Amino acid sequence: MTQVPMTPAGEQALREELKRLRNEDRPRLARAIGEAREHGDLRENAEYHAAKEQQGLVEARIRDIEGRLAHARVIDLDRIPHDGRVVFGVTVDLKSLDGGGQVSYQIVGEDEARVRDDAISFVSPMARSLIGKYEGDEISLSTPGGLRSFEILAVNYE
Repeated sequence: MTQVPMTPAGEQALREELKRLRNEDRPRLARAIGEAREHGDLRENAEYHAAKEQQGLVEARIRDIEGRLAHARVIDLDRIPHDGRVVFGVTVDLKSLDGGGQVSYQIVGEDEARVRDDAISFVSPMARSLIGKYEGDEISLSTPGGLRSFEILAVNYE
């Protein structure tokens, strides 16, 4: 597996989810399976099969998170020169040159991306067009609605 870039907050969120899955969900499902077994014939026991299926999903998620954390490359913005260049982890303030107003996006890892929270994945077309650019630069982005242009107003390293 290749390195998985993430912000310190993204790493912390994965660690908290892993802790919850191991310490809360896993024991709860083990109890549910035990209780369902007490109801008799397992072949026709819907509660048992549902709990086993849920247990499989939880175990798969635990393995996925463990793999991501094992290959994590946490990008700490305090160790990167604050020279106005767009890099992973920064928040970029953009002005639409097409009359669409201003927007801000933080460039984050794939697990952290939440468009409703203005956090976009570093592999998204918008982020790929921004990375490496500087404050004051203009970018053009092909979207389903046509070509969009933006000016980079500010790059925030916090």
